[in-house]
Amino acid sequence: MGKEYSVQEALKLAIKAEKDSMDFYVRAASVAKNERAKKVLELLASEEAAHVKHFFDHYKGTEFGDLQSFMASPVDTKNPTYMKLEKAISEEMGEQKAMELALQEEKACISQYTQLAAGVVDPMVKAIFARVVKETEGHFALIEAEYAHIMGMVNDSDVDTYVRE
Repeated sequence: MGKEYSVQEALKLAIKAEKDSMDFYVRAASVAKNERAKKVLELLASEEAAHVKHFFDHYKGTEFGDLQSFMASPVDTKNPTYMKLEKAISEEMGEQKAMELALQEEKACISQYTQLAAGVVDPMVKAIFARVVKETEGHFALIEAEYAHIMGMVNDSDVDTYVRE
């Protein structure tokens, strides 16, 4: 059986993960050349910031400082997904690679939080992880649709266009 998390430990994990995701999306948006992809990445960064605030409002620990300082804190450049993004940027691989990395990251988060929630007894902690899973699944779907658009694939947003023509 996995580790049992307290509410505060779960919030701490969620805060860190959401901040890392926000930083990833901010950086990816800063180099995106495709305007639509840039807007999607900026939207995702904004949503991650809102998640951080929501979790921060319930967190009682002090190691992050206040919300404003934490949000302005430097990027965790040792985060593996962020490191892959920087490598892709240096190789000029563009938003296609950023979207692929984002899909991988969101899928890994869904898996991680689902596994954590499975071993949790405290209903409040379980709810924290369940909420993160649900929101991350929404992000995955949004990124998947944008990736399909960038790659010129038919996706859900194109169905009406193709069916009616």
